[in-house]
Amino acid sequence: MISFNNVNRRAFLSSAVAVSLSPSLLRASLANAKKISANEKINLACVGLGNRGGDIARAIGGSEHTNVVAVCDVDMGSRLTAQTLEQFPDARRFQDFRKMFDAMGSQIDAVTIGTPDHSHFPIAMMAMALGKHIYIEKPLANTFQECELLMAAAKKHNVVAQMGNQGHSGANYHQFKAWTEAGIIKDVTRVVAFMNSPRRWHGWKIESYPDGEPVPQTLDWDLWHAGLEMKPFSRLYHPAEWRSWFYYGNGALGDWGAHILDTAHRFLDLGLPTKVEPERVDGHSEFIFPQATTLRFDFPARGDKPPVEVFWYDGTENRPETPPELEGRRLQTNGKLIYSKNLTFYGGTHHDPLRIIPESKRVELQPDLPRLSLDASDHHINFLLSVKGQEECRSSLDVAGPLTQMFCLGKIAQQTAETLIFDPESKQITNDKAANALLAGPPPRKEWEQYYRL
Repeated sequence: MISFNNVNRRAFLSSAVAVSLSPSLLRASLANAKKISANEKINLACVGLGNRGGDIARAIGGSEHTNVVAVCDVDMGSRLTAQTLEQFPDARRFQDFRKMFDAMGSQIDAVTIGTPDHSHFPIAMMAMALGKHIYIEKPLANTFQECELLMAAAKKHNVVAQMGNQGHSGANYHQFKAWTEAGIIKDVTRVVAFMNSPRRWHGWKIESYPDGEPVPQTLDWDLWHAGLEMKPFSRLYHPAEWRSWFYYGNGALGDWGAHILDTAHRFLDLGLPTKVEPERVDGHSEFIFPQATTLRFDFPARGDKPPVEVFWYDGTENRPETPPELEGRRLQTNGKLIYSKNLTFYGGTHHDPLRIIPESKRVELQPDLPRLSLDASDHHINFLLSVKGQEECRSSLDVAGPLTQMFCLGKIAQQTAETLIFDPESKQITNDKAANALLAGPPPRKEWEQYYRL
């Protein structure tokens, strides 16, 4: 396997046999992001129309700020796309995003990307290279290195790029920001995040990739794989099981970590860890995510901020210890605890705000807590107003990229069941060559190499 983590990737790209770029990519060097005025409609293309992708397309596409001109899905015509297609009957339909950009690139201002984790990268890279603003659902990408390249591309092409992470525009975001600026949240030394809801792969006994099944007539199974080598079709992958597999997704951590750890990661300036230790891995498999995991991330001191230990718990029975500050109450199923030198905070997921525990301490401090104004745009509108130059994305790729990279390192620790020593400067795993190669994952198929050059 070729490692793309450092010089090997550069050598590979410089020596690879040239492939034919699509017509749109040949024009990409001439593309600039279009300036959209406050009164203009944003011409929107939506890639990924079923399940979560459909939710995003219908929400953003249904805004007064947008005009949906194109829709695209590799399983176009399946029952999963029906609701979205019904909402946008006049949008031109495509099964292949590359053909969509070739045919309509000049008519598209922005793109929503709501596809499986492993296919985010090429769609986003092509869109940005063509000067299109992007809304890309969490987690940002499937590998650490893809995140790195996406962050660089957003800066290079000067586009608005938002990772879909709805709580990062909600009450928790505004509260955490205000409490940090006011010094209420300070000197944090430990964060405990837990996601104890059942996952699709719980109870699976997997010893190999599945045998093939007939491919649904509506589905382009080759295109569904994007840059990954194609495996035989299985309903254990599509339409909704792909996140169970290391090959295609980021598991519970990539899925829910963004909803639980995003504000702590951002406003504590955590960046990248120096060590990731799997303290518990139940049902370890080289194919699917564990049945339960406890991960410890060690973050170094940042300026005057002390080192921070971040713990992640998943699995229905793998729950963290309930702190005495909860005074006998049971922890909720999914949430977080934040421990500073003087205070303890307890919160849920997404937009749920924190509260100080125990209750007596909250009552004592209540008069000194900042008053919050929550009269702000939601996450979708924040993206659209950013495209119009009226706001800035709250979950831009410089924020979302390092957060997702943290999750990618956690995924590697789950996959290897080994402690990782990581150098945030060189962005290398220094104690395990095999684990280090997983930062990039397998090399892309030949016809997909072009997206790593943009």
